[in-house]
Parts: sequence; C-alpha cells; structure tokens
Amino acid sequence: MSDIPEPIVTIRQNDIAGIAAQGLIGDYPVAVRTPREVMGGGFADQMKHPNTWTVYFLVDGEWAQVQSARGLRREWSSLDRLEKWLRSMSFRFFWVRNDIEEVEAVGDGPLGGPSLK
Repeated sequence: MSDIPEPIVTIRQNDIAGIAAQGLIGDYPVAVRTPREVMGGGFADQMKHPNTWTVYFLVDGEWAQVQSARGLRREWSSLDRLEKWLRSMSFRFFWVRNDIEEVEAVGDGPLGGPSLK
C-alpha cells in the first residue's frame, strides 16, 4: 500500500454488504491496532486489554471507519476475531497495520541488516 489509511468517513457494519454489492469498496480492508475507544462490552478491562483492533474500508475512494449498529467504533479484542468477522462478510484478504508497537531493526546480520541464522 502506498498511502497510510486514515478514516475520513464512517459506515455502519450493517451497510457493508450493500456497499460491496454496489462495487464501492476498493482495495482490501485494513485491520488496524489502536488504543481502545469503546469502554463497554465483555472485554473492556482497560488494564488487561488497553488496545483493540478495528477495520477501515476504502469506500468510493475515501477511507471509512466501521461503526456498530449503536454508532460506536467497532472494535475486536483479537486479530483472530476480526479475521473471522471479515471472512463472514466475504472478505478473504486484508492488510494489517500496527501503530502501537514499534518495529526495531535487528542489526547483527551482514551489512547491519537482519540476521538470517
């Protein structure tokens, strides 16, 4: 992906099937690891689960964040659960983006790159 998706609009999860049927969803969905926004639900222990996964869709050229039927941002406690939900919505592929943990370069390989030992 060449650009970093940031949601500009929101869509309700109930509308995704209709939007997809109209051919308005472009590219693959993006699963994004983010700090929790929704404090309710069965896994809302902020100390145990401070981060969640959410998903962005490219709808008619603009990135959209998915909302629940109640109008809150849709969040998943694990990437496995989000993947099952995407598959239930007929999406077989998706991108993954994690802005929470930093990626550290391992510099013990040849020319300072990663070691492939």
